[in-house]
Amino acid sequence: MTATVSTTEPVVITTFEEAKEAYRAKDLRQSLYDEGEVVMADVLVNLHGDEHRARRRVENRLFRREVFERYERELFPEVVEQTLAPHVESGKADLVHLGHALMLNLSALTAGVDRPLGTPEETRRLYDYMMLFIEGATLAHSTGDKDEQRRRIYSGLLDWDKEFLTPSINRRRELLQRAEAGEDVEVPRDVLTTLLQHWDELGLTHEILRREVAFFLLAGAHTTATAFVRSIDHILGWLQDHPEDAELIRRDRLFVQRCIHETLRLNPSSPIGRRRALAPIRLRSGKEIPEGAIVVLDLHKINRDPSVFGEDAEQFNPRRPLPPGVAPFGLSFAAGMHVCIGQDLAAGVVPREGVDLHGHLFGLLSVVVQRMIDLGVRRDPHDPPERDRNTLRPYWGRYPVLLGGAA
Repeated sequence: MTATVSTTEPVVITTFEEAKEAYRAKDLRQSLYDEGEVVMADVLVNLHGDEHRARRRVENRLFRREVFERYERELFPEVVEQTLAPHVESGKADLVHLGHALMLNLSALTAGVDRPLGTPEETRRLYDYMMLFIEGATLAHSTGDKDEQRRRIYSGLLDWDKEFLTPSINRRRELLQRAEAGEDVEVPRDVLTTLLQHWDELGLTHEILRREVAFFLLAGAHTTATAFVRSIDHILGWLQDHPEDAELIRRDRLFVQRCIHETLRLNPSSPIGRRRALAPIRLRSGKEIPEGAIVVLDLHKINRDPSVFGEDAEQFNPRRPLPPGVAPFGLSFAAGMHVCIGQDLAAGVVPREGVDLHGHLFGLLSVVVQRMIDLGVRRDPHDPPERDRNTLRPYWGRYPVLLGGAA
C-alpha cells in the first residue's frame, strides 16, 4: 500500500531498511542544521552533490587508516594522560566536564587548532568557544532566544578566529612554504592543513574555512564527549546487573568496544536525521516522498527496530547477536554519501572473527573509556548524576564519579 504525504507534513521514517535506503538517496539533501547556519553553513556535512564530493575527496586523504593509527597509538594516549592527571590525583571527576575537556584536547589535534601556551586558562577559553559552537550547531533544539544566540555565537566565532584559528593558519602556511622550498620540516596532518593545501581546488574563503574547522572541533569534541559519558553510564549499569563481567570489562578491550558500539546504537549523537527531498522519491517499501518534503529519520526507533536488533532492542546488551551486514552501532553514523568521516577514528573498526588485536583499531572512545575503567571509575553514591535541563536533547548535565580503587 502506497503512503502519500503532503509536502507540508514531514515524512517520518522509523524502520531500519527504509532508513538505509533514504540515507543513500541522492535526491535527499541534508537538512538537520537548517537553523544552525551561523556555524554550519557550507561545512562538509551540509554540502550536497559535486561540492560535497570535492571536499569529501580532499578530506578523505586525512581520514585514512595510517593516520588513525598514529593518532590512536602515539598522539592520543599522551593527551589523555595529561588531561586525566589532576582528576586521578583528586580521585574524582565530573564525566560531563571531563569528557568535553578530553575530547576538546583530542579534536583540536585532528582539526588543527594550536594552543601555543598550553595553559589551563588557554584550554578553558577554547572550551568556552567550543561550547558556544555546539550551541550554534544544535540551535534547532534550543529553548532560548535564537536570534540573540546567533548574534552571540557569531561574535564568539570571530573572537576564536582571532585568538586561535588565524595563528594556526599562519603557522601551517609557513611550514608548507618551507616544505615546498625543500626544508626538512614536520607539517601537521590535520583538517586545517589539508584544506590549506587544497585551497584553490576547493574554492575556499576564509569564512568557509573558519566554519569548517570550527565544525570539526565541535563535532569531534561534542559527539564523542556525550558518547563517552553515556558509554561509562551503560557499562556501570551493566556491571550492576552482571557483576560476573567485571573482569571481562577490565581485560577484554574488544568487549569494551562492543559496549561502546551498543551505546552508540541506543544513543546516536543526534536523535534524528533530517533530509529535504530535491525530487519525488519512492522507497522500495512503497512510501512516497514528494519533492520539497522534509524527511525525518527517527534514529531512536530505527536503531531499535526489533526486526533487526531483536525483541530486546530497547535494552543495552553488548552480547547482542546481529544479522549479517548490520553494524553494531546501527545507523548512528548515517550511511551513504554523508556517512560520518570520523567514524573509524571515534568508534574504531568493527572487528571480524579472529581479529589480530595488535593491528586492530579500537577507536578513540575505546581508548579513553578503557582508561577510565583501569582507573576504577564508579558513580559517586552521595552525588547522583543529573540531566541537562537547558536542551531538549537527552544529555547529562553533570555526572560525578570517583576514581581509584576497585571498579
